Amino acid sequence: MKKLMACAVALGLGACGTVTRGTTNDVTFNSEPPGAEMRTSTGLTCPVTPCTLPISRRQEFVATFSLEGHRDQQVNVTTDVSGGGAAGFAGNVLIGGVIGMGVDVATGAALDHKPNPVFARMEPIAKPRAAPVQRGRRGRAATS
Repeated sequence: MKKLMACAVALGLGACGTVTRGTTNDVTFNSEPPGAEMRTSTGLTCPVTPCTLPISRRQEFVATFSLEGHRDQQVNVTTDVSGGGAAGFAGNVLIGGVIGMGVDVATGAALDHKPNPVFARMEPIAKPRAAPVQRGRRGRAATS
């Protein structure tokens, strides 16, 4: 009887996405060229890319990449039900019941961040061209 109870508990926990997947998702941030600073609209930062941060599975955000001499780049990061999350959620139907489903929805355990990894191609800021020098008739620079 003890073995049967232990198996039932193990199956119940294994079906719950919150237990099997956790409430955070490691999100990786990359830039080309590397070395950009990255900050999210939620206040998380990476001083230098590439980097990886654990972020709540429920949290959608905007990642802003900054690099001296380049234009800032923004990437929207959303959440979406993943294959693994859907399997854990479906397991609740069989074993975890309504309580397990509610916990998974509340914690976002069935969600993953999209895109992951987050990538930004940094565009160099064009340097202004110097105005061409006006030449006089004899090849000398014109004066005003």
